[in-house]
Amino acid sequence: MTDRTASATAAGTHRTVLLRGGEVHSPADPFATAMVIERGHVAWVGSEGAADAFAQGVDEVVHLDGALVTPAFTDAHVHTTSTGLALTGLDLSAARSLPEALALVRAYAARRPADRVLLGHGWDAARWPERRAPRRAELDEAAGGRPLYLSRVDVHSAVVTTALLDLVPGVHARGDEPLTRDAHHAVRRAALDAVTPAQRAEAQRAALDRAASLGIGSVHECGGPEISSPEDFTSLLDLAAHHRGPRVFGYWADRDIDRAVELGAAGAAGDLFVDGALGSHTACLHAPYADAAHTGTGYLDAADVAAHVSACTGAGLQAGFHAIGDAALAAVVEGVRAAAEKVGLARIRAARHRVEHAEMMTPATIAAFAELGLTASVQPAFDAAWGGEEGMYADRLGADRARTLNPFAALLKAGVPLAFGSDAPVTPLDPWGTVRAAAFHRTPEHRISVRAAFAAHTRGGWRALGRDDAGTLVPGAPADYAVWRTEELVVQAPDDRVARWSTDPRSGTPGLPDLTPGADLPVCLATVVGGREVFVRPQG
Repeated sequence: MTDRTASATAAGTHRTVLLRGGEVHSPADPFATAMVIERGHVAWVGSEGAADAFAQGVDEVVHLDGALVTPAFTDAHVHTTSTGLALTGLDLSAARSLPEALALVRAYAARRPADRVLLGHGWDAARWPERRAPRRAELDEAAGGRPLYLSRVDVHSAVVTTALLDLVPGVHARGDEPLTRDAHHAVRRAALDAVTPAQRAEAQRAALDRAASLGIGSVHECGGPEISSPEDFTSLLDLAAHHRGPRVFGYWADRDIDRAVELGAAGAAGDLFVDGALGSHTACLHAPYADAAHTGTGYLDAADVAAHVSACTGAGLQAGFHAIGDAALAAVVEGVRAAAEKVGLARIRAARHRVEHAEMMTPATIAAFAELGLTASVQPAFDAAWGGEEGMYADRLGADRARTLNPFAALLKAGVPLAFGSDAPVTPLDPWGTVRAAAFHRTPEHRISVRAAFAAHTRGGWRALGRDDAGTLVPGAPADYAVWRTEELVVQAPDDRVARWSTDPRSGTPGLPDLTPGADLPVCLATVVGGREVFVRPQG
């Protein structure tokens, strides 16, 4: 791709641009090699020969030099400020042992002498030889006696120093056990309140810039009173309105729907917790954990769900919930069904209410999702990180129950809409890695085609917002696209089994990169949102 891409896309949405000489992934023409952008929308897609008719009437011609053009990805579940803080601050996700994690804390504390509270994220004791979380005395020493908050990788528990506990009256820690539930919410609030507006803006910009560099054109921010703050939420929406980057659609997880509307949220949805997370033993289960003698934590019951869904439907607002365990998902289904009996099934389906994570699905809950028109906003990277016979899921649930998690194929077969995301910073922003994780799920019967996974990470995120006019490169759609350097494209065989591939051009299906494990993932050369360039990779 030539360096004219930057000048063309940076010129603004009012210019007309012809892209040619590449591969354009479009259902309008599976053999398209060119595309015209006009006033921020796709005006035309077609062949190289037909592109000649446009060449004299456009403001700019961009030569793709064989690059692939696809719709930009949508990440349907992001915590933007926390993601940015992990990118710019203390990230423990790569720590291979407890001593290595403590060494990272010491080094970070030395680099940030002025921070009122030290913030870190991403530790996972299940991956360490010691198989335990840091003890408070160890953290006190590593942090030099300063306030420190370290969230576990799933962000549903944390370890903290004595100095931070001293700032939160009423929180009583149980020995060295990680803090969960209300205690965790309280210390997280104290830690995040210490972030200055300048730090917050720096983190938000860092997260949005990283997303743009990965071909992500829009993100669904999942905020809420137990996760962030109104100031964090509104500052992000304001930044996105003025910062040249991905679109941001905000979900506010609050049962006070008037507050969600006041804050400019797309829905009173996202991480409205029905339960917690498996890694922190707080997902709500029907049967006890394999490695703990309890069934987790339920925050909302079916009656709470029904009341919220009814209120949101009546107000013309999306509702949504965080639900991971089988008992939590059963409560969601029971509650939404009760709301449907009250306000009518057609109105419930039309509202496109959504459920985040939806991991421990059963045939009954899958059928109910399809019946009620619920969107499953899911994170395939969870399976890549924690699935398999020896992963965290198997530790928490036993191998038999673990094999039932994240049944993407069954959801698609039942007609349940899927929207893919990362839950960053829980797992990194990595759209092609997410598509690969779904196509090569650790449990083979849950795998879906690369084509279906790609659709869930592009068009699926838009449909989860209630919009059917975006996420594909067809005339009239918003010009949100990414340009990629990649290897030869492949087209999946008609039977849609992931293990079989075809490059037969007679298939009439747009090709996608080879995502077989071990193959190089595509490299983003440029990302464009609404016809405006938000990222261009430096040459050289």
